[in-house]
Amino acid sequence: MAEFSQKRGKRHGDEGLGSMVDFLLANARLVLGVGGAAVLGIATLAVKRFIDRATSPRDEDDTKGDSWKELSLLKATPHLQPRPPPAALSQPVLPLAPSPSAPEGPAETDPEVTPQLSSPAPLCLTLQERLLAFERDRVTIPAAQVALAKQLAGDIALELQAYFRSKFPELPFGAFVPGGPLYDGLQAGAADHVRLLVPLVLEPGLWSLVPGVDTVARDPRCWAVRRTQLEFCPRGSSPWDRFLVGGYLSSRILLELLRKALAASVNWPAIGSLLGCLIWPSMASEELLLEVQHERLELTVAVLVAVPGADADDRLLLAWPLEGLAGNLWLQDLYPVEAARLRALDDHDAGTRRRLLLLLCAVCRGCSALGHLGRGHLTQVVLRLGEDNVDWTEAALGERFLQALELLIGSLEQASLPCHFNPSVNLFSSLREEEIDDIGYALYSGLQEPEGLL
Repeated sequence: MAEFSQKRGKRHGDEGLGSMVDFLLANARLVLGVGGAAVLGIATLAVKRFIDRATSPRDEDDTKGDSWKELSLLKATPHLQPRPPPAALSQPVLPLAPSPSAPEGPAETDPEVTPQLSSPAPLCLTLQERLLAFERDRVTIPAAQVALAKQLAGDIALELQAYFRSKFPELPFGAFVPGGPLYDGLQAGAADHVRLLVPLVLEPGLWSLVPGVDTVARDPRCWAVRRTQLEFCPRGSSPWDRFLVGGYLSSRILLELLRKALAASVNWPAIGSLLGCLIWPSMASEELLLEVQHERLELTVAVLVAVPGADADDRLLLAWPLEGLAGNLWLQDLYPVEAARLRALDDHDAGTRRRLLLLLCAVCRGCSALGHLGRGHLTQVVLRLGEDNVDWTEAALGERFLQALELLIGSLEQASLPCHFNPSVNLFSSLREEEIDDIGYALYSGLQEPEGLL
């Protein structure tokens, strides 16, 4: 009860202080204009945040979340142009005439003095120029590094496929195919991640897909793979029937089997010595990850067990470590569809959507506060912007960058980022409120000074 009264008193205090802020801003616009009012607004809200921190208990860390949401309501403060110097100061200084009282004899001259040249003024780069420099220094991956990563991933795929065929001869796997952003030109910063698809070959006519929303899990991200034709092909007719749970193909059981095999049965030291690197399975993650250490790079290979093209829409479903009732379902992988859509949009108007995605990924990669924003979140933002009929040339890259930050801030304020190809999926649903506040505050600060993100 005391805690409730304390929060209630704080809320009344916040309302009184908020009304005072509104009164100050309303009168400031009349006297100082829009630019001055924006500056006064930011300063006033900063004072409010300081007072809240001083008067609030230590366990209440919502001040930062409230502050960036309030500040985002204000427009960016206009940068005031420096006033030109007065005409008298801008004129060249004339040499002084000799004083009539000064002696006419030759004055003593100092030894040879070199004139001191003023240091050149620092270059003031525009946001566009800074983005291009950031792209060159922090986004572009050397071609040799990309080629080495692809070679290692291809060799590991061949070795792993040979092992699976000898270890599980009764299970029909398709060809192991390395791919992902590195292969599509969508990897930023370093060639450090590769996807390795391990496709299951399911018998046609014995399996069907059920949307996740129609199962007990009610999860729109997932699909269930149901065994059919049991009256004509009884259980045991398919080698995949050993992984059935309640008539559905269980991704969880299949993942557990392959995780144990990768951790205990594969001779990784022998494979690593053959390929000239060190390879070991990651035990800290629930995903099937292989860590590769080469003298010239470090690489993570994500082994993705997949059900490809199980229906007419050619959906790609992944065995993913899901929790709760969705543990036996298969996660729909939208990366191939998203990458193809971005490529098609850029090919249509020679745009820079994929370059914008790479810039955003590199920015989030280099900022710890933005680490919770993954490629999936940023891809949705670029796709939403990319569908608009606006200028997508290189000259407008800076403008699109700021627009992407604004869209992210607006989505964080609503705690909602709908998936472009499945609007019923909210990609921000997995973020905690504290994480949303941290990301929002970092993005708002970056929107005010974009150079700080680069």
